[in-house]
Amino acid sequence: MPVPQYPQSPMLRDRLLHLQEDAIAAGSAPPVLRPVVRESWERAIRGAIDPDRALPRLDLDEDAFRDYRAGHALAPVMPVIRRLLVEGADESGLVIAIGDAQGRLLWVDGDAGLRRRAEDMLFVAGADWSEASVGTSAPGTALALDRAVQIRGAEHYNRIVHPWSCTAAPVHDPATGEILGVIDITGTDLAVAPHALSLVSATVAAVEAELRIARLESAVKATIRRARARPVSAAEAVRTPLSVLGEHRPRLGSTELSPRHAEILALLAWHPRGLGAERLASLLSEQDVSPVTVRAELVRLRRVLDAAREPALESRPYRLAREVDLDAASVANLLARGSLRRAFDRYVGPVLPASTAPGIVEIREELAGRLRESMLSDAAPDLLAAFAERDENRQDADVWRALLGVLPPRSPRRASVVAHLERLEAAQR
Repeated sequence: MPVPQYPQSPMLRDRLLHLQEDAIAAGSAPPVLRPVVRESWERAIRGAIDPDRALPRLDLDEDAFRDYRAGHALAPVMPVIRRLLVEGADESGLVIAIGDAQGRLLWVDGDAGLRRRAEDMLFVAGADWSEASVGTSAPGTALALDRAVQIRGAEHYNRIVHPWSCTAAPVHDPATGEILGVIDITGTDLAVAPHALSLVSATVAAVEAELRIARLESAVKATIRRARARPVSAAEAVRTPLSVLGEHRPRLGSTELSPRHAEILALLAWHPRGLGAERLASLLSEQDVSPVTVRAELVRLRRVLDAAREPALESRPYRLAREVDLDAASVANLLARGSLRRAFDRYVGPVLPASTAPGIVEIREELAGRLRESMLSDAAPDLLAAFAERDENRQDADVWRALLGVLPPRSPRRASVVAHLERLEAAQR
């Protein structure tokens, strides 16, 4: 496969080459570049990067690199990235690269022929593609700016990279906001098409959601281990059910809850270690809610719990005196254990579907996304069919395509599934 070329590249490349030579000699960047590229070139010039000879560094030996990559925070979510970006990319004209927060490439996959061409510029696993090493490139510049970027052809500072284009976006730790790494698509002009940016951004969102789920599963498993490691009292043997899934009125045991009290109890049950007043306020509303207002609502909730002889509400931080059986947490636990059918049966609908509280919306989307991902990857045909028929999935074309893919060739269900997909596609035209 030849190195990719662009219809507009000769004129653009020649102009930028001359501008680059003059600018470097003058110690500045060409004025015709997009601002994001111009600023990146200026950083490269200040860093004394040679646009003709700069090559990425390979500073770890093979064994050290293999150990480093295996222990990286993005290693556990590579199946998600492969499923969304790599599968089917063998002859796509695209190279998929995953890098760490410093710009070192950890995995490089995709079109085999294009990967061999990319090796000529050391676009390989282990190579440092940070701005400090090679100048302007999508992975390095995305990390430098902490946002998604697209770099086309001769916009690269390093001339060896001019035949290539790329789109990249950083991946963040969902708990701390810290940059964990970067996801990059490199190759032909397909790599900077508008849908490429959407695809990379969607993959980053899926990866960060998977990281949140993994943290939740770890917390659930730790809770189970702690529970098994200590004796269970008679009071703890039967936990009061807290029902927040679906359209029905939320309840704690036999007590009906107001929408706000249901939100507070769901958040406290989801965060059993407790929440401070300010954190709880931010999870309950996007507006600036005074902690005093939250404390007043908690006083009212405490009275409701005391009257119903339900778990006491403790403070500093706010938490329940004993655990309740939150149906949403039970579904998450079942999914973590691989009990997909039981999780599906327990999941009767979204978490507090009428709530707009940010913390509830996050739990709702996280749990629904986890169930959907498990269904798409592991569900048997009959279970996936039941999932597809639920109201919230009737318009989800991906679910219906997955169902068509797992149905036996002679299944009587195939005709109705095909008809439903055709209706969905017609509605999108």
